[in-house]
Amino acid sequence: MNLDKLKEATREQMPDKRWRHTLGVVDTAIELAKRYGGDPAQAELAALLHDYSKAWAIDRMEAVIRLHGLPAELLEHDKELWHAHVGAWAVRTEHGIDDEEVLDAIRYHTSGREGMTKLDKIVCLADYIEPGRNFPGVDIIREQAEHSMEEALVAAFDSTIGVLIERGKRIFPLTVLARNDLIMQMKEKDNGG
Repeated sequence: MNLDKLKEATREQMPDKRWRHTLGVVDTAIELAKRYGGDPAQAELAALLHDYSKAWAIDRMEAVIRLHGLPAELLEHDKELWHAHVGAWAVRTEHGIDDEEVLDAIRYHTSGREGMTKLDKIVCLADYIEPGRNFPGVDIIREQAEHSMEEALVAAFDSTIGVLIERGKRIFPLTVLARNDLIMQMKEKDNGG
């Protein structure tokens, strides 16, 4: 499927506000890919599709998780996580996207994971800092993204974890693992590793 048809199909999945967010993530992901030596075409595709199923009904997402062998532990955590795994499944199934790096970047854009690839980092960070985002601390994360994706992502995960703690919600284990792994990567880089 060509990119224009994918854009049209993705646009049909979401309300206008989510589509504007998606376009912001696409532009930001391309910019980050160019800055950090990623593949801009891969970044564009993953960013375009990252929220493919975000506007789907909760019961529809739950059915996909249960019927298609997606991680059952998702159901024990915030529903905001579900669309990432469901979206990766949907774009593979409905549009034949088979680039595993792109699918992983979609799958882990909300939670992160240990051993995040460059593309994972690009899409996750672009989702946090796209120009339409406006939350306390986003400008600091944008500044950090100018010189280090890892530093910016740690700050982004810290922000998310802080909000979840404030609200008395459970923290998805992959997010903690992703944060800790990024801190180790930064330490290794500082030590010349």
